[in-house]
Amino acid sequence: MKRKLTSVLVGAALAAMAGAASAQISDGVVKIGVLNDMSGLYADIAGPGSVVAAKLAVEDFQKTSKAGLKIEIVSADHQNKPDVGSTVARQWYDTQQVDAIADVPTSSVALAISQVTRDKGKAFLNSGAATSDLTGKACSPNTVHWTYDTWMLANGTGAAIVKTGGDSWFFLTADYAFGHALERDTEAVVLKNGGKVLGKVRHPFPGQDFSSFLLQAQASKAKIIGLANAGGDTINSIKQAAEFGIVAGGQNLAGMLMFLTDVKALGLQTSQGLIFTTSFYWDRDDASRAWSKRFMDQHGGKPPTMVQAGVYGAVLHYLKAVEAANTDDGTKVVAKMKELPTDDPLFGKGTVRADGRKIHPAYLVEVKKPAESKGPWDLLKIRTTIPADQAFRPLADGGCPLVK
Repeated sequence: MKRKLTSVLVGAALAAMAGAASAQISDGVVKIGVLNDMSGLYADIAGPGSVVAAKLAVEDFQKTSKAGLKIEIVSADHQNKPDVGSTVARQWYDTQQVDAIADVPTSSVALAISQVTRDKGKAFLNSGAATSDLTGKACSPNTVHWTYDTWMLANGTGAAIVKTGGDSWFFLTADYAFGHALERDTEAVVLKNGGKVLGKVRHPFPGQDFSSFLLQAQASKAKIIGLANAGGDTINSIKQAAEFGIVAGGQNLAGMLMFLTDVKALGLQTSQGLIFTTSFYWDRDDASRAWSKRFMDQHGGKPPTMVQAGVYGAVLHYLKAVEAANTDDGTKVVAKMKELPTDDPLFGKGTVRADGRKIHPAYLVEVKKPAESKGPWDLLKIRTTIPADQAFRPLADGGCPLVK
C-alpha cells in the first residue's frame, strides 16, 4: 500500500503555556488528520492544499485562543479507496492518538470513515465528499458535513437549468456512492420542476474513455446531459463531448459538481457560460480575497477550492469547540460544535444542525468569457446568492435518526 504520511507540529512553543484549560486533552495534544486524495483525480480540489488550509486554521485559532493548546496536523492519501481510508483511520485512532479526521473527498470513503469515527468516539470533519447521505440516513453524532452536498448542487444548478428551458435530461453518472446520490437528488429536482429524464448511464470510477456513454447521451436527444461525476472525470467528459460535437449539435452539458480547478483545466474558451453551484469563491469579497492571498502564498499561487476553504472553516470551528468544551472527546466536541454558532471569514456566520449539516449560503456562478477575465484565476462571476435557509435540504426531509 502506497501511502504518503507527513506530520507537521504546530504550536509546540505554546506547550509550556498549557495549564488547567488543556487538562482534559488526551496525551496533551489535539491531533487532526487530513485524509484525502493526494495524487489522483481529486488531488487538485483537496490534496496538499487542504493541509495548507488546516494549518492556516490552526494559525488563526492560536491568535485568539487562550487555551494554550498543543495542536498537530498529520496527513495521508486514501487513494479514493474505502479500504485504504478505513485502514489509515483505524491506525490513526488506535495507535497515533489522532482526535479528528478532516476533508475526505470521495463519498464511498467518507461513508466508511464516518462509521469508523463513530465506532471510535472521535470527530469527523468532512469537507470534500458530496453525498447528502452523510447527514441523511447515514448521519452520525460524530460527523459534521461542512462545505456542500448533492442536495445543494441539485437544487442550485438543476433547478436553475430546468427553469430556463432545460427540461429534458440524460445523466452520465460515476458508478459509486457520490454519483448515485447526485443523480438521485438532481433527478428529483428535474421532475419536481416539471422536467423529464430520458435516460441515464453509469461509467466506471475513475473513467478514461467516455465515448460510448456520450454517444448514448447524444442519441437520447435530451436537451441537457447532466454530468453526475467530478474532477478529472468531468474534465474528460467535457473535452470528449466537444470532440463529438455534442454542444455544437444543440445539446448542453451540465457539470453538476464543478470546481475552480476544473474550469482552469478546461480553459475559458471551452468552459465559458457553464453555470454551477459552489459554496465558496476566492474572489467574492475582501475577506475571502485576504485569506486566499495567504493560502496562495503557501500553495504555489493557486487559490483555494471550496473543499480546501471548507477544511479551514471546519478545523477552525472544531478547535473553538475543543476549547469551549475543554476536551478532545470526539462525541462531546461535535455536540459542542452544534451548540456554538459558526463564524469565519470564508463562510460567514452560520450553524451546525442536529443532523451534522453545516448551514451557510451557496452561490450560482457562471464561467466568464475569455474577454471578461482580468487575471489567471479570474474565472467566475456570481449570478445568484442562495440564502442559507434555502441552500440545503430541510432538516426534517433527510431521514437522519438524530433528528427528533
